[in-house]
Amino acid sequence: MSDAVLASARPSRAREAWRAALLPFASWSGGFAACVLVLVVTVAIFAPWLSPYDPLVNHFDAAGQLRRLEPPSGTHLLGTTYYGLDVLSQLIHGTRIVLIVGITCAVLIALIGTNIGLMAGYYGGRIDTILMRATDLAFGIPFIPFAVVLVALLGPSLWNTIIAISFLMWRSTARVIRSQVLSLRERGFVKAARIAGASDMRILYVHIFPNVLPMALLYVAFDIAWAVLAEASISFLGFGDPHQTSWGQMLYLAYVSGSIRQAWWWTVPPGAALSLFVIAVFLVGREYERLANPRLR
Repeated sequence: MSDAVLASARPSRAREAWRAALLPFASWSGGFAACVLVLVVTVAIFAPWLSPYDPLVNHFDAAGQLRRLEPPSGTHLLGTTYYGLDVLSQLIHGTRIVLIVGITCAVLIALIGTNIGLMAGYYGGRIDTILMRATDLAFGIPFIPFAVVLVALLGPSLWNTIIAISFLMWRSTARVIRSQVLSLRERGFVKAARIAGASDMRILYVHIFPNVLPMALLYVAFDIAWAVLAEASISFLGFGDPHQTSWGQMLYLAYVSGSIRQAWWWTVPPGAALSLFVIAVFLVGREYERLANPRLR
């Protein structure tokens, strides 16, 4: 009997998973945003094959002169930079930094914020006070100055940027998860598990955690967008990894070279790509918010 029940449950779960995957396509804006994200992921995966040139190689003309600030042409579809670099190649390789920063930071933020929220909401008392005061302290630290100082001390690199972003951005997730756990810990199923002799860790991660998972995943989607914006801000200030090509760094180099106004083909593509990606993440996140908040359905 149990095997038959499990067999009948598998198709329904598969349908629910498939329905959740297609949820963004319920509206035209969500469908458009999902297509943008799929395009970014595809370009990031196949960047070495899609990129016409090495993004860090300088280009010279037949006379040996640096191809400086050449407008879009058949040779360079999006023109060149002040340093003779191909803009299209840099734009394509920048998608990899977007995904690395966005996904890595979102996972770290979710792990830190969710666990702090679970512990604070479940145990309460002194543990809740200590963890929430630490959260208040994180809210009181301005992000950009903190990130600039930390990256300057540790050295400009992609992973130091990820550390700086993840170190502070867990605070909102922790607050929201704690508020949910405060309600869940008083529910009957938690009290029944406690009476049955379940340990605190089992109650937290087997009984309570699945109920806050939809909200945690929702914040993962929003944290991807915030992390990408934060990395672009740090790179635009000149503290990005000099050995990596990111969209924020492209804008920074255009600014410091004095070409940000005259070379539109150098500034518009990364700016537009950054804006489009962030908007797409937020639109997809809003669609999935209906899973976490039934009142929006």
